[in-house]
Amino acid sequence: MIRIEQGNPRDPVAAALLEASHALMRDLFPAESNHFLSIEELCAPDITFLIARGGDTALGCGALANKGDYGEVKSVFVAPDARGAGAGAAILDAIESRARALALGMLRLETGNTLYAAQRLYERAGFAYCGPFGSYADDPLSLFMEKRLA
Repeated sequence: MIRIEQGNPRDPVAAALLEASHALMRDLFPAESNHFLSIEELCAPDITFLIARGGDTALGCGALANKGDYGEVKSVFVAPDARGAGAGAAILDAIESRARALALGMLRLETGNTLYAAQRLYERAGFAYCGPFGSYADDPLSLFMEKRLA
């Protein structure tokens, strides 16, 4: 059974997941196309950081950035050996629940154009493709998605 709990990005287990995610993003995309938040940035008061666990094992993580009138999905990552078991969907469901509890009317996200499993996860969760939002610029390596919560 997968359980989702609020976590601390500085916790060594969470930090290891985030560092693995950041390393993957650096391998796949140039610096100007990487928009992940640092561990310190994920500790900001407007961020809800979540960990997915199966028993005592950390399976993945994700975060919700409260942007006032919408929430941004950030740092969704599932450990390679835990993929396909539902951790990503559970994290995304928990992010959406938190956004609804904060009365945010929409979730938005940016993802890489070659992150096909992530794109399928977001599509299954009801996200639709859109243009850049917030401070993002149009980038051929980025895809933007949103989901209305109202």
